[in-house]
Amino acid sequence: MPGSIGPKTSRLWRFIHHGFFSRRHVRRVLDDAVMKRLQALVRESESRHSGEIRIVVEAGLPNSYLWKRLSARDRAITLFGKLRVWDTEHNNGVLIYLLLAERRIEIVADRGLDRQVSIIEWHNLLGDMRAEFAAGHFEQGLAAAVAAVGGLLRQHFPLAAGDPNPNELPDAPLRLG
Repeated sequence: MPGSIGPKTSRLWRFIHHGFFSRRHVRRVLDDAVMKRLQALVRESESRHSGEIRIVVEAGLPNSYLWKRLSARDRAITLFGKLRVWDTEHNNGVLIYLLLAERRIEIVADRGLDRQVSIIEWHNLLGDMRAEFAAGHFEQGLAAAVAAVGGLLRQHFPLAAGDPNPNELPDAPLRLG
């Protein structure tokens, strides 16, 4: 992907590159109005299935990740645990993680959904969004991610009329700087 950082990128360059991105950068590309629209998309999606969707947008990786040469995927998996996305009744929580410094999206699904979806389906889903992020269309890319993940959750964890649907995780996207 153009502009992304590969595994052989120098550690010093990654420190400099990620250090350039801050919470202000996140706010500039995803302002409060965008965050409210994304929150509404998550809330609307969750009204049609029993899954939980959590969005996290991070400016750059923490220095400890850069030093250890860890990836956006490593960070997404850590946040999946820290934010307790795994802790849903049906094991169907999903984290949508966007790392602005590398324009990378990662989707981490709990075992309830992950065992229902093939690796090819996940790769196809991500492939459709990568073009949006590469072009700097972050809101559109995240909205597409919510729609795609919501579609999978509706397919595998639909809500029947009258089914209780407690909101187990916050719907508001989380900004990390």
